[in-house]
Amino acid sequence: MTFSSTFDPRATRELLERSARASGGAVMAAAQRRAPSFEEAAALLSPAAGDRLEDLAQLAHGATIERFGNTMALYAPLYLSNECVCTCTYCGFSMGLPVKRRTLRPDEVMREARTLSERGIRNILLVSAEHPKHVNAGYVALCVREVKLAASYVGLEIAAAEEDDYRRYVEAGCDGVVLYQETYDPQAYASYHLGGPKKKYAWRLDAPQRASRAGVPHLGIGALLGLADWRFEALALAQHARWLARHCWRSQVNVSLPRVNHAEGGFEPAHRVSDRDFVHFLLFLRLVLPEAGITLSTRETPHMRDRLAPLGVTQMSAGSSTEPGGYGEPGSAGEQFELEDHRSPREVAQRLRELGFDPVFKDWDQSIAPVAPAAPAPSQGSAVAGD
Repeated sequence: MTFSSTFDPRATRELLERSARASGGAVMAAAQRRAPSFEEAAALLSPAAGDRLEDLAQLAHGATIERFGNTMALYAPLYLSNECVCTCTYCGFSMGLPVKRRTLRPDEVMREARTLSERGIRNILLVSAEHPKHVNAGYVALCVREVKLAASYVGLEIAAAEEDDYRRYVEAGCDGVVLYQETYDPQAYASYHLGGPKKKYAWRLDAPQRASRAGVPHLGIGALLGLADWRFEALALAQHARWLARHCWRSQVNVSLPRVNHAEGGFEPAHRVSDRDFVHFLLFLRLVLPEAGITLSTRETPHMRDRLAPLGVTQMSAGSSTEPGGYGEPGSAGEQFELEDHRSPREVAQRLRELGFDPVFKDWDQSIAPVAPAAPAPSQGSAVAGD
């Protein structure tokens, strides 16, 4: 059994349509349940829920502290290559775009890893565009093995792979695999992915399961917000996360909510997500997935990240670059998208301490250690960002 064989987008939409009439009482009842059913959870995406974000924020904060304490794991992406054989309309690496292309040699990868290590980062996510010639399984395994010498945690955000390839990455030292579905709407997915291996919706959707079977201990999933209706993406993402937690129980499941940022090609999202709806999405994830880690990237502004930190986030990127070689040789290759938070890891960590958090630089599992003293609860008016 696979998630793609059980996921029903039509049923998900119908559930959202029914929940649009949910009452305020139904919203709060669902929010206070430890693990609401999807029928109940859908109420948390209703207009009535949107009117109660402050109440939901308090509950989300409490759920986060209960499970994760006041720790915040910090990581940075290390881009291996921006050479790509896929045509994805929203991506700055899409084949055919006039960007400087580069694939790092293993020694260059290590130089980038050492630079991150010198900045305090020991949790590194290796990221790459999709090119089977330049970024093959042997190259990826070698990069994992080398970077593991400089980092205690090495994750991968690369093309969907075969189970045997994931097993090879685990043997090299891979600690986690991040793979965003981009959008769970099959029709929307087809309209954005016009060429290359990434066109295969179901193949990508089932990749986290293959990774888990290969022994990957941490799985990261998410949707790129702006490609389809955010409420649909939220409910579908929650369904995917729960399915993985049930069927791939040896792996820890984590979720992320990246928003479309400006990139080469000038893509404009058809379903732009406001700051208020983004907050709503985050609160929904925390209340429906109380055991899941939630990642917030430097796609968001410093102000936004500081305000969202108490509401469910357990991991943040810091001091990021989205170009191959961007830490040691910035400007030597095209970037995937523009960043909004340019603070250094030290600056991010200092701000987190000011907010009452304990930043963790080197070990993912410390972010789910026994509960530490609670960080301050969000004050009234702090949960809802302006549009």
